[in-house]
Amino acid sequence: MNFERFVATRYLTRRQGLFAFITTLIGVAGVSVGVAALITTLSVMNGFQTDIKDKIIGAQSHILIFGQMSPKTYEEKIAAVRQHPLVAAAAPHIYGQGIITYAGQSLGLIVRGLDPEQEKDINTLTSSVTDGTFTPDWDKDAPPPLVVGTELADNLGLDIGDDVVLISPQSISTGAGMFPRMKKFRISGLLRTGYYEFDNSIAYTLLPHASDFLGLKNGVTGIAVKLKNMNTANDAAEQIQDIVGYDYSVKTFAQMNSTLYAALKLEKTMMFIILFLIIGVASLNIASNLILLGTEKLRDIGILRSMGASPKQIRNVFLWEAFTIATLGIVLGLLLAGILCWVIATFNIVELPGDIYYLTKVPVRIQWPDIVAVVGGSYIICLVAGLYPAVKASRVHPTDAIRYG
Repeated sequence: MNFERFVATRYLTRRQGLFAFITTLIGVAGVSVGVAALITTLSVMNGFQTDIKDKIIGAQSHILIFGQMSPKTYEEKIAAVRQHPLVAAAAPHIYGQGIITYAGQSLGLIVRGLDPEQEKDINTLTSSVTDGTFTPDWDKDAPPPLVVGTELADNLGLDIGDDVVLISPQSISTGAGMFPRMKKFRISGLLRTGYYEFDNSIAYTLLPHASDFLGLKNGVTGIAVKLKNMNTANDAAEQIQDIVGYDYSVKTFAQMNSTLYAALKLEKTMMFIILFLIIGVASLNIASNLILLGTEKLRDIGILRSMGASPKQIRNVFLWEAFTIATLGIVLGLLLAGILCWVIATFNIVELPGDIYYLTKVPVRIQWPDIVAVVGGSYIICLVAGLYPAVKASRVHPTDAIRYG
């Protein structure tokens, strides 16, 4: 142990008086509570963000390609996209707008066409069906099947077997003039993705029926792509754009939900800044503790200076004390955060209503970048807080310190 660390450790462990002990304890406790609160809060927010992201990707895919394609065109495009080394699977999809009417009620929604077998390769949408199926065993003269979200079904009072009418914004020409395209569907299933916007505003049917309803002549409106690694979405999207051509729009899951992701990121950033103030307050306790130490050990500082200790060494003694207090507080804070995260994730400390959040426990996800940022920021704040007392002590004149200490 070098000179500065030896003196710093001795001053911290051999201080006299209850007040000095309490101020040191408050400094350590303040840092530990701030670190624990910050890591626990960020972990809970990460848990909710991850849960939302999983639900969005589970109902969509990593990358969506938009643009009307004929049957021959989309088969060629899918074959080309599947050859890309970053791509795990690809499937055709249809997105269109419509109005659903039932029992005198009408509601605007998105009509989505899919192939259930191919959809299994790109997301978990088919496993979200809670009742019924995409492919019911009905009579061939029965209306086409339609699967809706549980929220939409609750809002309109729908159940399996109910007949509804979908109205397309596209018009068809008849001898009597222009009329909106309408088609009868029968509810064949209910699904629950866990994401309210999807469960309340999207209706699903098979590709041929969606194509017929939207007048696509057996074509599709795009391709959904699943990647081997979702973190490569941006690079993959640029490369897939070159494959399919610039007549089509290629968007990642983050771009499709940019408003939501921006709001979540802003919320996490602001929470990080606000909770970091707790560590800032704790650093003031460290500063006051070191100022008190400098006053208490004034004579000792003078003796050390007269024995040859340089101002730099005196300054380093106080900085080592700030570093030691910060280290104790951070280590205790990490242990406390780990315990809190485990308790929150294991027990129903905060019970969530399942019909609103689709969760019964608060999700917790600890991420290493957050821990590194909290630990690094805590050290910086604590060392900055100890800088003024360190500089002040290093400027004490030896003779004045011995005389007045």
